[in-house]
Amino acid sequence: MDLPLGFQDAYAPANLRFLAEGLLVTLGVSVLAIAFSFVLGCLVGIVRYARVPVAARLLGIGVELIRNLPLLLLIFFTRFALPEIGIRMSVFWCAVTALTVFEAAMISEIVRGGLRSVDKGQIEAARASGLTYTQCLRHIILPQALRRMVPPTVSQFISLIKDTSLAVIISLPELMHHAKILTGVRYDFVIPVLLAVAVMYFAVNYLLSLVAKKLETREPERA
Repeated sequence: MDLPLGFQDAYAPANLRFLAEGLLVTLGVSVLAIAFSFVLGCLVGIVRYARVPVAARLLGIGVELIRNLPLLLLIFFTRFALPEIGIRMSVFWCAVTALTVFEAAMISEIVRGGLRSVDKGQIEAARASGLTYTQCLRHIILPQALRRMVPPTVSQFISLIKDTSLAVIISLPELMHHAKILTGVRYDFVIPVLLAVAVMYFAVNYLLSLVAKKLETREPERA
């Protein structure tokens, strides 16, 4: 059975290529934001867990502030407020920066929760055996915490990928931005284009969830 004319025209090679270009921008922003936010979130989470004087308290205030702000506000801030104080970035890096800061706050809480879930008896035994606090953190606490952090961390990364669509508000040429352009071409493009976008988002996030499930099944075997 032939597809309706709107679907056939919407799925023309040029239109699908246009959507694919937007998807590549979405993936680029996502990969960079995931990498940066994971590193930053781990550092903040460890500092707060270790209760480093002054730093832990200041970071705690920053995390709570960011977690209770809408991501859209951070995107607007990086795009329109930072240039007012002399910090200018491209739309791409504005999106990466906003997502990194927002997700790092979320990841830091996951990391801190994972570290606190490790039995204190193991920590005391490790310290009693002569390990320093740093060695204990590296060899005893972190390996166990990382395994427990996999599910919530991957869920947060999936949310990050979906949240890249908010950057359409600052005209980042990502997937939703390109979809918006195509749906403005013809009224009968709305349903087929949005269906294609939904499939693309689903494919990326489902693949990420499969990787997470594989990590969950493999890690306990090593423990």
